[in-house]
Amino acid sequence: MPIEMDDFVAEVRSFLDAHAPRRPHGDAEVDWGTGIDRISYFSTDPPDVEAENVAAARAWQRRRYDAGLGWIVGPPEYGGRGLTAVHDMVYDSVEAEYEVPDTGVLSLIGLGMIGPTILAHAQQQIRERYLPAMYAGDVIACQLFSEPAAGSDLAAVSTRAVRDGDAWVIDGQKVWTSIAHHAQIGLALCRTDPDRPKHKGITAFLVDMSAPGVDVRPLRQMSGGAEFNEVFLTDVRVPDEHRIGAVNDGWRVALTTLMNERASVGGEGAGPAGRAVSLPFLTALLKANDRLGDAAARRRLAELYADQAATEYLNHQAVRRLREGGQPGPEASVSKLMYGQNLTRGAHFAAEVVGPRLLADTGEWGTFSWTELLLSTPALRILGGTEEIMKNILAERVLGLPKESGTDATTPFRELRRSGGTA
Repeated sequence: MPIEMDDFVAEVRSFLDAHAPRRPHGDAEVDWGTGIDRISYFSTDPPDVEAENVAAARAWQRRRYDAGLGWIVGPPEYGGRGLTAVHDMVYDSVEAEYEVPDTGVLSLIGLGMIGPTILAHAQQQIRERYLPAMYAGDVIACQLFSEPAAGSDLAAVSTRAVRDGDAWVIDGQKVWTSIAHHAQIGLALCRTDPDRPKHKGITAFLVDMSAPGVDVRPLRQMSGGAEFNEVFLTDVRVPDEHRIGAVNDGWRVALTTLMNERASVGGEGAGPAGRAVSLPFLTALLKANDRLGDAAARRRLAELYADQAATEYLNHQAVRRLREGGQPGPEASVSKLMYGQNLTRGAHFAAEVVGPRLLADTGEWGTFSWTELLLSTPALRILGGTEEIMKNILAERVLGLPKESGTDATTPFRELRRSGGTA
């Protein structure tokens, strides 16, 4: 039975009031000089602190799930609530008023990208096994897509999967795999028929990250953290029931994940980094540095705020599209592109205001703390699809321009690899 929005909001507030404190001032007010003096996009916590944060995220997701708020839009038969995307958006907006654990380690990739893909393409027993476990916080998922020679050209993956009876044997290497060190499962794209064109010979599999032959190695980032990983797959056996979608139809599966990835990344603006480059916070930064009277700085901040507001409006349009039963469309690429650019511009704006005090930790609040975010922003041009790929998508699917020349949709992948090209 549908639930009225007023009743739903009352239910959400009752749950949150019982389990979490409210934020002292909310996002619209900034009490400059108080609280944790740290602004980051990627985690740079030591392993013990990171493990505590992951445990807290799991516990909070379980609490939400037990209250019927862990998967608001999900089908009831898989543990969801069966409500609309608008209910989901309303929950997020209300929860933002409370101090709760950051569940990004679960939600950004696993619940935002892998979960919808499993729901759309996996076999029935896999949906029943993993979807309730993921949305209850028991299972974390990662995305095993990119490879050293197949980043932006994702269809050029060369990790092999060879059929062996009722299982598949996977060999290859993945790279830039976020949270693989915390994940129990990973969605992998593998080459299953090198005699087909590169988009046609790919199959998707759900890999047990604890299986023999799976080796996860962290990659240290210049911001100090190690959220990215290399993942080496050596003779990893995967049951055929863990195949996601049909054999050699993995590109269609990948597109489902990628569209949800861009919607998930693009709609991430309410996170800690997004709040740090919001109008109230950056205005407080100007005030703390005696720059409120700087007309040039105020103009740059106004331009940034206008783009942030436009991006937020676009996200609301996307939610309406989902409410009507649609799938994430090209607007998700716009949101992802603008989110990265807005966050980068905000970090550079703060760096210009703070000046040389950004370079050394003198203990002055709101100065050196911008370093982590500033060092993280180059990654925003790459993760979730590079800016160049996003612009190609917009050119082709929104503006109707011809596809980029050089895409080879007919030559067998084996011949592309032998000639040294990835086309």
